Order: sequence, then C-alpha cells, then structure tokens
Amino acid sequence: MNQTLENVQRQLDLLRQQIELYNYQYYVLDAPTIPDAEYDRLFRKLQHIEQEYPALVTLESPTQRVGAAPLKAFLQVIHDAPMLSLANAFEAIEVEAFDRRVREVLKVSAVEYAVEPKFDGLAVSLRYENGVFKTGATRGDGYTGEDITLNLRTVKSIPLSLSSERVPKLLEVRGEVLMLKDDFVRLNKWHFEKGEKIFANPRNAAAGSLRQLDSAVTATRPLKFFAYGIVPNDDSCVPQDTHSAIIQYLSSLHFPVAQESTVVNGCAGLLAYYRKIGAQRDQLPYDIDGVVYKVNSLAQQAELGYVARAPRFALAHKFPAQEAVTRLLDIHVQVGRTGALTPVARLEPVFVGGVTVTNATLHNADEISRKDVRIGDTVIVRRAGDVIPEVVSVVLAQRPENAQPFIMPQHCPACGAKAVRAVGEAVSRCTGGLFCPAQRKQAILHFASRRALDIEGLGEKLVDQLVDNVIVRNPADLYQLGILALANLERMAEKSASNILAAIEKSKQTTLARFIYALGIRNVGEVTAKDLALHFGSLDHLMCADVEKLIQVADVGPVVAQSILDFFAEKHNREVIERLRASGVSWEENEMTTSISMKSHAINGKTFVLTGTLPNMTREEAKEIIEKFGGKVTGSVSKKTDYVVVGEDPGSKYDKAISLGVTLLDEEKLKTLLQTV
Repeated sequence: MNQTLENVQRQLDLLRQQIELYNYQYYVLDAPTIPDAEYDRLFRKLQHIEQEYPALVTLESPTQRVGAAPLKAFLQVIHDAPMLSLANAFEAIEVEAFDRRVREVLKVSAVEYAVEPKFDGLAVSLRYENGVFKTGATRGDGYTGEDITLNLRTVKSIPLSLSSERVPKLLEVRGEVLMLKDDFVRLNKWHFEKGEKIFANPRNAAAGSLRQLDSAVTATRPLKFFAYGIVPNDDSCVPQDTHSAIIQYLSSLHFPVAQESTVVNGCAGLLAYYRKIGAQRDQLPYDIDGVVYKVNSLAQQAELGYVARAPRFALAHKFPAQEAVTRLLDIHVQVGRTGALTPVARLEPVFVGGVTVTNATLHNADEISRKDVRIGDTVIVRRAGDVIPEVVSVVLAQRPENAQPFIMPQHCPACGAKAVRAVGEAVSRCTGGLFCPAQRKQAILHFASRRALDIEGLGEKLVDQLVDNVIVRNPADLYQLGILALANLERMAEKSASNILAAIEKSKQTTLARFIYALGIRNVGEVTAKDLALHFGSLDHLMCADVEKLIQVADVGPVVAQSILDFFAEKHNREVIERLRASGVSWEENEMTTSISMKSHAINGKTFVLTGTLPNMTREEAKEIIEKFGGKVTGSVSKKTDYVVVGEDPGSKYDKAISLGVTLLDEEKLKTLLQTV
C-alpha cells in the first residue's frame, strides 16, 4: 500500500470511528452530540471516499449498515424483512437524478410517486397475529432490533387488536413513534418542575421514553405512533397494487397515518410537494426533517429492488439543516425596547435553516448557566423557519481549556443605568426607561398613548423619524419641538405639523394618574397608577416614598414597590421628569390622601358599569371621575354591580341591569352621587 492509500485508509478509519460513535450516541443512548446535518455531512464524506476507493470498503463500514447494535438490556428480535434506511437527497438536482434513474430502469416516461412527511422519531415494527398485537421492536441495526413490546403496548395510538372483520394471519406494520411538539413542551416543563432530566428535542424524548426498562415510565410519556408501511404480504385482504392503497388500508385498520400523504406525478410533482410541506413545516404538530418519495406501484418497487442499505424505489429529500455546529466567539448583551437585557452569541458564520447565521440568542443568564455555555465553546445552533437562531447546546468534548464563563452585567450596556432582576423572573432589565437609547421609541410611544398623555397623531412612523433623526431623545424633548422640525419630516406638511404641536400643547393638562402611567415604570399599569395617584396625592410624595409607604397602596406588593424605587432612583429619570414639569406638563394635585377624602365618599368601593352614550362626557371621562373617588368600573353587569350608568342607545347591559334589579343612573344622577359626601 503506497503512502496515498495509507493516508486514505487512516482517513477512512477515523471517519468510521467517528460515525460509529455518533451512531451509538444517537441510536443506543438516545443522546446525540451533533446535529443531523453534521452527521449527514460526515456520512456523505465517507460514502464519497469509499466510492473512489471501492477496494477499501469493508462489511463493518457504517455505510453497509443501518443503525447500531441493539441494547443488551433488551431481548433481541430478528426482523422478518430488514428495516432499511433511505438514500438522502439535499438538492433538486439529486431528486431529478433519482427520478431519471427510476424511469430508466422501468423504461417508462413518467412515474407516479407516493409522498409523505419524513417523521423525526424512532422507527419501530409491530407484529400482529390473527389481528392481535404480539410483539414490537426497534430498528436496531436494520436486521436485529430490541424487543420493546411492553413499552409499545402503553402507546395509546397503537391498536392492540385490529378492528377489521378480516385481517391477515400475520401482519407486520412499520412506522414511527414520536412526541408531538406541544406534548414535548409540557413534558419538559413537568420534568423541570420536578428537577429531572430536560430533553433536547422531541426525538430524544420519544426515543428515551420508548426504550425505558420500566414500561410504567413509558406509560407516563405522551408518545404517538404513525404507520407508513407494511412488510410485503400476499394475503388477499392486503392491497397488492400501490403504496397509497396500503396507507389507506392501514388507516381503515385504525392506524394513525400522516394526513399530508398523497400521490404526485413525475419530478415536478415531487419538488412541488417538497416546497408545500416545507412551507407548512413549522405549523405541523410534529417534527419532520424532510419528505419521503416512494414509487407508488408495488410491482415497480419490486422491479427496482434494493442496494446494500436502501431501496432503489424510495428517496428521503431532506430540508435545509435546522441545526449546525460552529464556534462561539463572544457574548454581547442587547437591550430591547422594553429594557430587557438579552445575551447574544457572536458566532463564526454558519449556514443553517437556509441562511448564514452569525448571531444567536442565549435567552437569559439562567439558560447560559443551565447549558453551561462559555466563550470559545463549540456549540450547536438551531434555526427553525423565521424563528430567531438560538444556541441549543455545547459540544463539551470540544471545549478549549481557555473557554471563558459569561457574567451578566449589572448595568445597562446602552445607558449605564442599573440593571435589575426581579424575584421570580429570568430576565434582567434596565431601569433607565425615560433616557435609555435602546428604549427611546417605546418610551415615547407609551408616553404619548391614548391612556397616558394622549398625544393624538404621534404614531409609530412619526416617532421613528423623530428618534432616527435625533430630534427627540426622551419624552421631555416633545415639548421643545417647533413647526420647522416637524414640517421637514417625510409625509409631514405644515398643517399636519401644526396639528401635532396642538396635540402636544393640549397634553400638558393631564392628571397625576395619567402622568404616572405615562412614565412607563415596570409593573405599574393603568390601575396601579391610579391607586398611586389617589394614595399619595402628589408626584413628589410618590417619588420620596420608601417600600413601607408604597406597599400600603392597594395591590402594590414588594415587586411593584421595588420597580418604583428603582425607577426613581435613576438620576436621569428624575431629570426628564423635571424637564417635563418645567415645560408646563401639569395636573391637579390633591394633598389629601385616600385615607381622608376617599374613604368617606359615597361611591368608595362601589362597582359601576357604563352603557350607551352620555350627553356631556365620554365614557372614559366618566370612568376617570368614578375611579377618582374610589369607585370601580367593570365591563359586565352581575349581581355584584352597584350602579349601571345609562346613556343614549344602551345595549344589553341595560336589559341585564333591569332583570337583576341593579340601580340605574343617568348622567345627572351620577353627578349628584359624585357630589355626595
């Protein structure tokens, strides 16, 4: 053997060892360490070398077998017919070549194909004798599998007896056991709460569940079975003409089959089906990694026959890899529009999910810790459809000695404000809401929203222009705008600019509750803002309040109180507030707190419902004044409703109030009640 052949042999030995290890991890341990796409790449590389050097092919090569040897913990089952793998295609040109070879062998101009999704689960074989389920086995190495009959009997979608009046004496059904996406999420949540193993993906969860030594454990797992074929059977009750007829026959026996299965003609039909299922992939209830093409005619299948490890009449057309391996170069922290700090992995460019990916989310500090992600690691990246790429796991075997742990920053990288993580939350957040550059657009939009300062006409597109052109940096800058600054913006004529300025001027007269809500303090919604305004009576009192004073307010607990303290502790937030007040934003302050003025009012604690159009005030104005004096406004009438305020053209709430005997008020009677102390 010359030096070149020695090098090739060494390369083959290394590839075969790698692939056998990955086979063992995938098929036996149900704990793969590399994505399918990386495995496929290595396998195709091995195939290519063996094709160039056929004399170096051995019977022990992974290309000459299907899976891995069965676990010794299970009894072994020898398959009556081998459970072979399928040849893979990744490009349209490979599908065209497959169709051409089929037509050439069959000597026909066009071929009819049965097509179906390629499930990402665990292949099994079910043996029925006289219509009764007797044994079930895994694929194993394709010739010998593991006897998992007891575990399969716990899978509720597998019939234990066949419903048809006439069934073959012996029927062997092939199919896939998998876990639906929603069931997988629920199972992982349940395991997390119990402190048990978290599964990487539905396929691992299904395989690990099905190969439990204790079938009682399997019975607790939400497994599903889908049939996709049978071992050839010459009984007269079994269809002998087409694969699609066999699928219909299996369905008639109450086996679940893929509803997306159908029949197409020629290569054009194959590729059209591939595109159709690819577009539906993310909406399907189960994971698939491609589609399967099979010559529909059983006679033609027999004529085409088999190669060493796959049928010539079938092909798996794989989707672009949703997972890939790359190196994590660094971790940066992004600040979202709401102040959430998200760690983002900077990656060596890698092609995954049909695009080149350079960044992937790491979600939060807990996820980084759980996955033990470090800078410098080799990682598995996943991208499904339009979903943001994420780091799924670390290839620990390839961790370098200098890999650096990541520490979440204590201050916002965008503005320097304190970053806090509330009790019970996984996300850290910036507290510089009014001045943080990353939150500018969101802060201004919220400030101008209808239930806040209600600046009519100040919508998202206009705010984008104001911020992008560095005209407005925080809400206080709105009150310094001039006609020229606005009129020069895109789609903003002088008339429109004048209307915006008028709306800004009008917003200066507001209420304390609206202003507090407009500040965008985390966990302080509209109702809490009203409670704070009523309790403290003035903004200064609120800004100076400590935790003890804050938690005296209804529905304000330690978490909300801490959010308020963190917000007002930021010097820049206070500066923006002072600029707003200096610009003329004002409200009527009430130095008397609820303890004096509210508790003595006639409507304090009463429940109101509004219906119809009032003559002199809007429903929103009526709601505000009712809540100002301690009343509560709800959207539906019940036995707990104290008053229904009725305007012109009342709806069904009026009729229900009559039937329940609830007190009715018109606008004048409401005003009289509000004046009562």
